[in-house]
Amino acid sequence: MTAPTIRQVPYNAPDAQRLIDLVQGEYVVRYGGRDGAAVDPDEFDPPHGLFAVAYDGDQPVAIGGWRRHDPGDYGGLPGRRPAEIKRMYVAASERGRGLARVLLGYLEDTARRAGVDWLVLETGQRQPEALALYRSSGYIDVPHFGTYADAPMAVHLGKPL
Repeated sequence: MTAPTIRQVPYNAPDAQRLIDLVQGEYVVRYGGRDGAAVDPDEFDPPHGLFAVAYDGDQPVAIGGWRRHDPGDYGGLPGRRPAEIKRMYVAASERGRGLARVLLGYLEDTARRAGVDWLVLETGQRQPEALALYRSSGYIDVPHFGTYADAPMAVHLGKPL
């Protein structure tokens, strides 16, 4: 695999938005609707967070970001300086190349350097590829939080950094 180039971009950058639209379409197929979690693009601006696009040449192929939370958010997140991973996605035509693992490592590294001590995320049972990636990367079950805290198909994971 040729290593992708990962660039930090604003959440509302055109390349990011194209892939966000694709991941929302994936949620419609897998769950019957778009992700309803509130997302403010400014939450992904440093120092509060980060959003990134992975490129193969000049082609955007994957996205992901993290945004800080107060440890007391949602009734208590793990850690003293937690952040949440959002919008991890690899274009369907690019899957199986290890891009998600590379991007996840980038997000973990940038969050760690920014002082984040725990990363948390919400995913779902109908995303077995995501579950396999996160669990094989050291993510463990954490108390439910956020928009999908009571959703039966939701899976809530976290990892200390």
